[in-house]
Amino acid sequence: MRVLNPATGDVLAELAEADPGTVAAAVARARAAQRDWAAAPLETRAAAIRRFRALVLERGEDLARTLSREVGKPIRQARSELAGVVPRIDFFLDAIRDAVADDVVLASAAERLEERVAREPLGVIANVSAWNYPWYVGANVFLPALLTGNAVVYKPSEYATLTGLAIARTLADAGVPEGVFQALVGPGAVGKLLLEQPIDAVCFTGSHATGVAVATAVAARLVKVQLELGGKDPVYVCDDVDVAPVAAAVAEGAFYNTGQSCCAVERVYVHARAWTPFVEAFVEAVRGYVVGEPLDARTDIGPLARRELAVEVLEAQIADAVARGARVRSGGTRLRGPGFFFAPTVLVDVDHEMRVMRDETFGPLIGLMPVASDDEAVALMNDTAYGLTAAVYTPDGERARRILRAVDVGTAYWNCCDRVSPRLPWTGRRASGLGTTLGRDGITTFLRPKAWHLRG
Repeated sequence: MRVLNPATGDVLAELAEADPGTVAAAVARARAAQRDWAAAPLETRAAAIRRFRALVLERGEDLARTLSREVGKPIRQARSELAGVVPRIDFFLDAIRDAVADDVVLASAAERLEERVAREPLGVIANVSAWNYPWYVGANVFLPALLTGNAVVYKPSEYATLTGLAIARTLADAGVPEGVFQALVGPGAVGKLLLEQPIDAVCFTGSHATGVAVATAVAARLVKVQLELGGKDPVYVCDDVDVAPVAAAVAEGAFYNTGQSCCAVERVYVHARAWTPFVEAFVEAVRGYVVGEPLDARTDIGPLARRELAVEVLEAQIADAVARGARVRSGGTRLRGPGFFFAPTVLVDVDHEMRVMRDETFGPLIGLMPVASDDEAVALMNDTAYGLTAAVYTPDGERARRILRAVDVGTAYWNCCDRVSPRLPWTGRRASGLGTTLGRDGITTFLRPKAWHLRG
């Protein structure tokens, strides 16, 4: 398998793909190693994760450069991703003891009866991960999975393979036993092979279509499935905002990581009374972005990680919108030269008949649409198959809460967007997925309860 630099098209590495025997052997090793790992004291597992934390900090610059070169993430953003892993580690380390502790729900001296809930690890976890934030979305799974005593067989995206292998090396150097965390190299076919193995759970991050295929592949065996899928995340800008800073914030939410985020802003609704100044400020902010070499610290917008995204999604959505009456205010085309670059693009005169306002984009393209009222904004925000995040910008907190309570999403933002906290559950509704990562719920995901009826 060839690993390409999306900024140049150059080959960074050639790696041997896992074959059926390799995959089966990895799962067998994980099954054997998991028993001892689960039986070890919690402090032993936590100590290894603390060493992992130290190594991430120590090796941060090299890890960030690897991420930037293979995914095309601007180096400032790659460094931020590595730095952002540390608070996740700290949260899981702080929360793990309470999360795995038994609960005594009844202690009756008269009946000589105790009722207790214990929590045990699931076993072997198949973690099929994503390329856009490989450290974040990977850590959301493998950190709580390892701390709770599970073994993890990790299939990084083929677009972030070098980062996946770096994660595996760092965990091994931190003292996680070889069989407890293993990385498999290869494209989607390797992930399919992994799903055929005797696993206890699968955690997948990626597209809705692939998520459905993952769930279908393991349904007959009743394997636990966790799916972190896409979104069509809306922002509503009310008529009482300070336009310039809000426009800049929403633009960053749309174009950060070149728009390649499940929670990136993908459609913007603006109250008619703020429409004209907002559009002008938004376009000005986008035109100020520096598109260029990811390793240059001045770069805001890097290349697309996947070449086919430019043709199959972005150009098709733009062509569909323009054919239906939309106007391009900025960008609109691929950029000439080496690499997979696409100009950050802003469309106006859009509506919900257009694919750009209905289908996931996952790139540097956004549609802006005026609305006449809060009620119209809510109706449009809910007019989607997805249910990941939604944001409202207004100085009026009660107005924001009223609007967001009416929007069917897993995460609600007031005066912010494209934000994830380790302390809060991350969960999607409808086409955005099943299950939860992060927060205490994201730890108990990797545990199963056992009911104890104890009569002395």
